[in-house]
Amino acid sequence: MEKRFGLIGKNISYSFSKNYFTEKFKSLDLKHFEYVNYDLEKIEYFSKDVLIDKPILGGLNVTIPYKELIMPFMDEVDAEARSIGAVNTIKILSDGRLKGYNTDAYGFETSLKSCWKGNEQGALILGTGGASKAIAHVLQKLGIPFLFVSRAKSNDQTISYQDLDKKQILEHELIINCSPLGTYPDVNVKPNLPYEFLTERHLLFDLIYNPEMTAFLKMGLEAGAIVKNGSSMLKHQADRAWEIWNS
Repeated sequence: MEKRFGLIGKNISYSFSKNYFTEKFKSLDLKHFEYVNYDLEKIEYFSKDVLIDKPILGGLNVTIPYKELIMPFMDEVDAEARSIGAVNTIKILSDGRLKGYNTDAYGFETSLKSCWKGNEQGALILGTGGASKAIAHVLQKLGIPFLFVSRAKSNDQTISYQDLDKKQILEHELIINCSPLGTYPDVNVKPNLPYEFLTERHLLFDLIYNPEMTAFLKMGLEAGAIVKNGSSMLKHQADRAWEIWNS
């Protein structure tokens, strides 16, 4: 029976998901399964450009910039995804309704625990988009205090890049880049941090996976910090999505 899975996003020709699931289908000998990119200029196109395939849809992933904007299209949202405020996985229920989940949190937590020393004093989350919400959810769960870093201070939990100084960097030994800065092809771009204050006590985690070593992570390596890119997080969240679609 033909089954189609896909990724909803914008400018996603670079997508990890398409290659990952295409290879998974081959390894499982699922000859009639395919994975496609639904590259939408606007989220409003979701209804006519994606749901036209609903009779054969097995499940969907959601990426930048639609993880928050997709939520009103859901008939039901899983409790954790609702708490996070972002959906990156959609299951088509047996009655055709759409249920939203978030597997980014699972992917990040699983990946972080493979390199987290457990004694980092606090965390800085660079960026305030849909992915950053899942990161914040995990840090809260693990009891790690954090601040969001954005272009402008918007509330008590957010500071601007201009506010970052030696004290802030030394007090936040886990720094997670949730922004797209440094993604291929703009590989020389990096978040605007005072990198000179990084130490070997820091852990730099970049959600970006292409390139494998971003300019942000290179600065961490030069300071002797532990660094990790987003590839293992992506694999964990993708495998969790596969479990949800088949449960």
